[in-house]
Amino acid sequence: MQKTILSIFALATAITMNAAEPRSEISTEDAIATVKQGQVAGYSENGIYTYKGIPYAKAERFMPPQAPDAWEGVRSSRNYGPTCPQDKRQGWQNDEIAFAFNWDDGYPGEDCLRANVWTPAKTADGKKRPVMVWLHGGGFAAGSGQELPGYDGANLARKGDVVVVTLNHRLNVLGFLDLSDFGPEYASSGNAGLLDLVAALEWVRDNAEAFGGDPSNVTIFGQSGGGGKVSTLCATPAAKGLFHKAIVQSGSILKTMTSEQSRRIGREVVKQLGLENDIKKLSTIPYEQLLSAGNAAVAEVRKQIEAEGGTGDMLIFGWAPTVDGNILPTQPFADGAPEQSRDIPMLIGTTRCEFSPSTYVPMFRNADMNMAKKVMSQRYGEEATEKIIAAYAKAYPDYQPKDLIDFDATFRPSAVHQADIKTKQGGAPVYMYLFTWESPVLNGALRSTHCMEIPFVFNNAKIHASMTGGTAEADKLADRMSDAWIAFARSGNPITSSLPKWNPYTTDKGATMFFDNECSVHNNHDRELLDVVSKVVKPKSF
Repeated sequence: MQKTILSIFALATAITMNAAEPRSEISTEDAIATVKQGQVAGYSENGIYTYKGIPYAKAERFMPPQAPDAWEGVRSSRNYGPTCPQDKRQGWQNDEIAFAFNWDDGYPGEDCLRANVWTPAKTADGKKRPVMVWLHGGGFAAGSGQELPGYDGANLARKGDVVVVTLNHRLNVLGFLDLSDFGPEYASSGNAGLLDLVAALEWVRDNAEAFGGDPSNVTIFGQSGGGGKVSTLCATPAAKGLFHKAIVQSGSILKTMTSEQSRRIGREVVKQLGLENDIKKLSTIPYEQLLSAGNAAVAEVRKQIEAEGGTGDMLIFGWAPTVDGNILPTQPFADGAPEQSRDIPMLIGTTRCEFSPSTYVPMFRNADMNMAKKVMSQRYGEEATEKIIAAYAKAYPDYQPKDLIDFDATFRPSAVHQADIKTKQGGAPVYMYLFTWESPVLNGALRSTHCMEIPFVFNNAKIHASMTGGTAEADKLADRMSDAWIAFARSGNPITSSLPKWNPYTTDKGATMFFDNECSVHNNHDRELLDVVSKVVKPKSF
């Protein structure tokens, strides 16, 4: 056994010594920062100081977060902390997708309010670097600040001389179970996960300088559910003043849960568990049992709403922030842009394909026009299909039949609507992008799918090569995109010397940067297509 272990070690050493990339130099000697609660010890690698798993708050189940406990001595902060407990990731059942995404699901624990920091600063050097706070995807039910290789903040911090923060917070039934019908102590339970994000931003404000960052120049950015969190924080009064720029990547939430819906789910959870007369037991019931009851309750309430003639097809339904009139007074972007965020510049965009069916269904990858029309007719009806195809051809003249199958009728319309109403407000500028680059991985099956832009934003095309291919083209685009995100974090303007002229978005011009091997700006290229779609596709919240 010992001989086998030594052989494996020798092989691993040989592979490392002969790797194409230069060997990292890691030190644990001089990476010590002082936050309000005490000292934390991280590590330095190639000029970047990394700290992981730092508590930014603590919370009892269903209760608002509180300041974390102080500690004595130096706390080792070199490994990611617990991730919020959640359902098993279904993606592991698809070998191709699991290979490409290469998730790190970490280890679960309810004590999950943790932050990770990457900084070029050895000490609190007073250089006032922009701070970029990443909010992870997974809706409001799943995910973590470490789940994808692309989330690693070292390359972005090094390239832009910025401080990068990722974090975990409460999700699903732990973060968004509305028990407000069962006593005043539960008044904020339906938005506990949202309050965690506010607490994280308060921690950033209080401790940014300890990592060489500027608390008066904080950008929040996130993708999918993370973009939804950014959208929601723009309308959350407690978050006002805690961030100064906002980037929404494939997650333009316009509308979230109503109080009536969330309370109804809360009542059904209690009913499912038979705890109407013993509500206190919810604080100690095993998580798996609580989640099972929660998921059953969401399904039951959705069914009831549909039977009553209401809409049950919202993407954001069940575990999401709730408009409670207090923590979240109004819908984020349903009736107009939030006044509190008038002066917050925004960068908004999507990928061209998003949840592309051809990525998951191999038979669609070589679809001809007959197959494309058949699939679309089943989805939209024959008459609407012809109108969509005609409008699509104007928007994308070089389209292939499979593009019609992979057409995004959810994320792009919501992003444009969010940009329109933000622009109409007449405050800080909005910039719009569309990520059109297609990955060569798996013979092109991934296309420009949901999450594809993340490694480029973080300048991690090589780190997440299973998604990008790690090619020279991918590296070049990552250099351009990360430059744009850094420029936006620094000044509220994403324009760089490596990109074409990029004007702020307006409804009449609709300037949209296409990120591809050759980047280009297009004005309202798909406005007619979106108008057609709005008439034939049921509106969704996200």
